[in-house]
Amino acid sequence: MRHNYTATANDNFAKRLRDLRRLKNISQARLAELVGLATIQIGRYERGASRPTADALKKLAAVFDVSGDYLLGGTPTDAAVADLKDRDLLLQFQEVEKLPDDDKMLIKKFLDAFLTKKQIQVLAAR
Repeated sequence: MRHNYTATANDNFAKRLRDLRRLKNISQARLAELVGLATIQIGRYERGASRPTADALKKLAAVFDVSGDYLLGGTPTDAAVADLKDRDLLLQFQEVEKLPDDDKMLIKKFLDAFLTKKQIQVLAAR
């Protein structure tokens, strides 16, 4: 069955998949093995000759730890938003993004200190 996708959408997906695979230093053969496809199919995806099924897209996204939306051409911000499950926290981070750089730096320092304290508590509990 032939799908009617735009060339740009296929090109975006193909480039993103190829770039992620290379970034993770995974061969086409290894990626095919990880998602249960033939190596030739990964090549088709990377050339923009075909698009994955929903199931294949889900498996590809899992290998690269990104969302399916991101693979299909979303922005890096879309990937982060898709992976953040706590909606209240997501809304807070979106509001922080609107703050002046000095305020954002203070929030980053606070988060860093809080997370470091939690890591020390975990280590001390062992």
